[in-house]
Amino acid sequence: MNHRNAPWAPTAAVVLLALTGCGGSASAQPADDTFVFATGKDISCLDPHVNGDMPQASIAANYLDSLVSQDKDGKIHPWLAESWEVSEDGLTYTFKVRDDVTFTDGTRFTAEAVKANLDHMVDPDTQSGTAGGYLKPYKSTEVVDDTTAVVTLNRPYAAFLEVLAQPFLGIESPTALKRPQAENCNSPVGTGPYKIVDYVPQSKVSLVRNDDYNSAPPFAQHQGPAHIKNLEWQIVPEDSTRYGLLRAGQVDALDLMPSVHFAEAEADKNVALVLQDRPGNPTNLMLNTTRAPFDDLRVRQAFLRSVYVEAGINSVYFGTVTQAGGPLASTTKFYSPDFEDAYQPDPAKAAKLLDEAGWTGRDKDGYRTKDGKRLVVHFPYTPAVWPTAHQALVTQLQASAKQAGFDVRIETGDSASVSEQGNNFDYDLRSDYWNTNTADVLRIVFSSEYTESAGFVPNGSGFRNKEFDKIVNDALATDDPAVREKLYYEAQQIVSRNALQLPLYNQASQLAVRTDRFANLTLEPSLSLPYIYDVSAVKQS
Repeated sequence: MNHRNAPWAPTAAVVLLALTGCGGSASAQPADDTFVFATGKDISCLDPHVNGDMPQASIAANYLDSLVSQDKDGKIHPWLAESWEVSEDGLTYTFKVRDDVTFTDGTRFTAEAVKANLDHMVDPDTQSGTAGGYLKPYKSTEVVDDTTAVVTLNRPYAAFLEVLAQPFLGIESPTALKRPQAENCNSPVGTGPYKIVDYVPQSKVSLVRNDDYNSAPPFAQHQGPAHIKNLEWQIVPEDSTRYGLLRAGQVDALDLMPSVHFAEAEADKNVALVLQDRPGNPTNLMLNTTRAPFDDLRVRQAFLRSVYVEAGINSVYFGTVTQAGGPLASTTKFYSPDFEDAYQPDPAKAAKLLDEAGWTGRDKDGYRTKDGKRLVVHFPYTPAVWPTAHQALVTQLQASAKQAGFDVRIETGDSASVSEQGNNFDYDLRSDYWNTNTADVLRIVFSSEYTESAGFVPNGSGFRNKEFDKIVNDALATDDPAVREKLYYEAQQIVSRNALQLPLYNQASQLAVRTDRFANLTLEPSLSLPYIYDVSAVKQS
C-alpha cells in the first residue's frame, strides 16, 4: 500500500500555515471585519447535541466552549472545568468549574449547566446520535454547589474526558435548552467567542463576536474577544462554485477543498491550504455480515482482495487524501500500522476464496454464480452527501469488483430512504466513516452494543462477537495507557481478521484561505475543525 504523501498532505501533524502576505484586493471582497467561510454541506440543526453530523460540530467549535480541551498529542487540559477528580472505581467524576463565565444570553455558567447539558444529550427526545451515543455510560449529575458537579457513570469509561473535549458535547445555555427544539436548533447559545444572530437554512449562518469572551482554551493563540467582529458561514454545496468564490475573493476561506483544484490552489500566491487527517474510523465501505453474501467470511475476504483501492484513490483524488487500510486512522491514539496491508489486491486469492465459498459458476456477463444465483451486492448510496471524488471512487471499485465476479449494484436514493435502509440492515455495502478523537471508536463502530439504535446504527457490519465486546469494554475500564494500547491492538486485529469493512482513505480537514486578507486560520485539536477565534486581518500594502 502506498502511503507516500504530497508535501501538502501530512497525516500526523497539522499544517498551521503562517498565512501572511500582501497583494491587491479582489473585487466584491467582504469588509476586513467580516470573515466569510464557505462549506459544502447544509446544517439541518445548529445544535450539535441533536443528531450529530460533522458540519454541526464544525460551526459549533466557534460558538461553544467545552468542559475540557485536548491537545494535539491527545492530552486533556482544563477549559470550562478548572479541575476534576476521578474515583478509584472510575464511576464518579467531580468537576470544579469556572465561576467567571457567562453565556451570551446572560445566563451564568455554573455546575447546573453541566447537569442540564449532559441530561439534554442523553434525553431520547433530543435524538442525539453522536453526543448521546458517546454518553451511553452516563447515569446522572449531582450539583453540589455553583462550581461543583459530580457526574456518575454506570460503568468505567476511560474515554469520557476525551469525548467531552469534542464540539459535539459543547456546553449550551441551560436557559436556551428549555426552549422548543426547533427554536434551539436555529439559535443555540454558548459561552464561545461568537454568537449566532441569524440562520437561513441551506444558505448561511451569521455570527457576531462575543465581546465579553474570557474563556479561550489552552490551544488558542490569544485571550479575550476574537479578532474578527463578524463571521458568516455560507452553505455552497457545489465544489467548483465554492472554489470559484474563493478565487474571486467573495469568500475568505472554505472547507471540503475540491481535489481537482488542489494543484491550482497550491500555485496561487494568494491562497494557502490548511490540511489535517482526522482521527477515528476512516472512510470505508462497511460489509453487512447479517445476510448473504457477506455473512460468509470467505466472500468478505474475497471482496477486499478484488478491488483496487489505491489505483482508484490516485485517479480521483490526485494524491490529496491518504489511503487507509486498517480500522483506525493513523492520527488516532493507540493506532497500529500493522493492519494497513492486510488485504492487498490479489485476484488469485479472491478467486480461490470464492470457489471455496461455493461461488464456482460464471454467467454470460462474467459474474460469479452459486446454485444458479448471481453474486449480487446491493449498495444503497446518496450521491448528494458525498464529494464528487468519492462518487467517482465507488464507481471505479464497482468496476474492479466486476472482474472478480461481484455484481455491485450502486442504488441511488435520497438521504432519508438510504438512512432507513442503513438502520434496518437492508444493504450489503454501506458507505461510512466515524470521526472521533478516541480509539473507543472501535466499540462504537463494531461492538454488539451499537447494532441497534432509535436513530443511526453505527455498527454497519452487524458484527456481534463476545470476545471483541469484552476487549473494547476492558479498554474503558483502565486508565493504564500500556494496557489500553494492548487491548486496542487486539481489537484492531479482530476487526481486520473478520474483514468487516473495506477501508478507503482517512477523513481529513481540507481548508483553503485567502492569505492576502486573513492570517492564522487554524484547526481545533479534538476533531481538526476550523477555528476562527485566532483569525486576524492582514494589513494591505
